[in-house]
Amino acid sequence: MTVLGLLTTTYGAPSAREDLESLLLGVAAGDSHSLEELYHRTRTAVYGLVLSYLKHPQDAEDVTQDAFVRIWDTAASYRPQGKPMAWLLTVARNLALMRLRERGKTQELTDEEWSALPARAPDVTTEDRHVLRAALSLLSEQERQVVMLHAVTGLKHREIAQLLELPLATVLSKYRRALKKLNLLLEGDDA
Repeated sequence: MTVLGLLTTTYGAPSAREDLESLLLGVAAGDSHSLEELYHRTRTAVYGLVLSYLKHPQDAEDVTQDAFVRIWDTAASYRPQGKPMAWLLTVARNLALMRLRERGKTQELTDEEWSALPARAPDVTTEDRHVLRAALSLLSEQERQVVMLHAVTGLKHREIAQLLELPLATVLSKYRRALKKLNLLLEGDDA
């Protein structure tokens, strides 16, 4: 399995977008089952984004839960435009940034905390976890965010630029640079 294969999901697929949009509309109508399904489908991406900002698993879990509470409270403000994942991640990002302002600094993950992250994905082997951790450690924080947002959530580069409040050219450059670093690692491991 490749590093990008470990990261890739189908959030960006048209049917997945339609499903998420339908769930969001259900949440807006007050359907708690829609919220439960939305949570199960998107919690990994939301948690991953929040963790990339906060660098602390417990804070990231708290903010992830807060994000879904906020989604429940504000789903009526969502306007269907075919970008439900971007809307969810914007809610999560805003809460993560608020937490950073409250805390005033970021905290780095310990080796044990990094090792525990992929344990939530039962189909990821120990070797895959080591390759993924090594690969992601090669990337700068913004490169890691861009790759994760594109590979895990399926966001387009333009959407990532809006979410991270960066110029599109910067996002594209960071993405290409990150892929080059990941390819060098994989070629070195004869992957």
